[in-house]
Amino acid sequence: MKKYNNRVSEINIAYIGGGSRGWAWTFMTDLALDDQISGTIRLYDLDKKAAENNEIIGNHLMQRNDAKGNWKFVVSDSIKEALTGCDFVVISILPGTFDEMAVDVHMPERLGIYQSVGDTAGPGGIIRALRTIPMYVTIAEAIRDYSPDAWVINYTNPMSLCVKTLYYVFPGIKAFGCCHEVFGTQKVLQGIYENVTGEKISDWHDIYVDVLGINHFTWFSGASYKGTDIFPIYREYIDKHFEEGFEEQSDNWMNSSFNCANRVKMDLFNRYGWIAAAGDRHLAEFMPGNEYLNDPGTVKRWKFQLTSVDWRKEDLQQRLDRSRKLCSFEEEVKLEPTGEEGISLIKALCGLERLISNVNIPNSALQVSNLPADAVVETNAVFELDKIHPIMSGSLPRAIYDLELPHVENHDRTLRAALTGDRNLVVEAFEHDPNVKGHNLAHKDIEKLVDDMIAGTKKYLPEYWK
Repeated sequence: MKKYNNRVSEINIAYIGGGSRGWAWTFMTDLALDDQISGTIRLYDLDKKAAENNEIIGNHLMQRNDAKGNWKFVVSDSIKEALTGCDFVVISILPGTFDEMAVDVHMPERLGIYQSVGDTAGPGGIIRALRTIPMYVTIAEAIRDYSPDAWVINYTNPMSLCVKTLYYVFPGIKAFGCCHEVFGTQKVLQGIYENVTGEKISDWHDIYVDVLGINHFTWFSGASYKGTDIFPIYREYIDKHFEEGFEEQSDNWMNSSFNCANRVKMDLFNRYGWIAAAGDRHLAEFMPGNEYLNDPGTVKRWKFQLTSVDWRKEDLQQRLDRSRKLCSFEEEVKLEPTGEEGISLIKALCGLERLISNVNIPNSALQVSNLPADAVVETNAVFELDKIHPIMSGSLPRAIYDLELPHVENHDRTLRAALTGDRNLVVEAFEHDPNVKGHNLAHKDIEKLVDDMIAGTKKYLPEYWK
């Protein structure tokens, strides 16, 4: 890297999963909108053709007259080639295919276990982790060997276990996980504040929040706007509008697998006094299965969605079609801010600014004081030149701690199971997961589900599982 006149050039970024038809385009867009940093993006993907498509899309985007960025996109033939001498590593991969994810999400339904996402907690999150962790072992070893000083940004789920694996394999790694769920909750607070007060907030970043918890089950212990405490405003809105909730995206929220009315979020606030800071479909999976996910009718009453894998497959086909159009220049990437902060975090680590944002890193500084030091937690942190300083966020109240701890303990079980092929640890993880536990199932039925789900994903498991 070279720094001159408030600009940094010749940055080398390795993008692992560089054939992505989602995050890669988001990343390109934000790079094209910024003129303070420039360099080379090395795209590495097991699907080389997908990476080659993104090479075309990215280089075409940078040549446009309305693009401020100056980046060259190149395809790397090996992970060694991508990583050697790089300054940053971005990881955004799909572990397996949507056929395996169909097993993750839908097979548990035979026991009445419904999952609204299936990639972080619950049976789906656990099984997804079994095939993701070995991939992350390989990635962490490669980073250790070829780019040990690079900053590593993870976007893959299950977020906590991906980051945990990176540090387990290479304790000296400089890795962190980025997630936009906190941003989404800030935008909900923006809408509710405007609804209650009649005052407009021009930028949701101006809502300051105190963040602590684990990924997709994060909480705000405080939130304010220009010195005004938002908690009483949030409570006032809930008291008047709990039944309809708050539909921040559109009135036609039922047409999307991601929209919700935030009623789970509001109910958790009424019960626990803090603002749960993720989308309802994530939050529901961390709670006992007989509550928000008891059956599809219950989900509908709470006004969120079960994201089916069939929907994901249809969405993939649309993105494949869009990739074809972008490669042939029939369609252009829209150059407008995406709302993600990855580029801003890179700029801060390059010394161009100082930034506070939420981040997933080990709890080694006990930034969440009553969770274990080896847990991966999500809190705010200060980003500046080549440093991340986690902000001491205090402790979780006992009632919320009791909700979080089973998932933290399951992260340990799942990591050990993935590294050893210990099927009994997977059974333990299922039995301790609140979604499964809430259905009061027989041990033999859980064992059979574990065995069938492992069989359904065995193509992507190491030999010791077979």
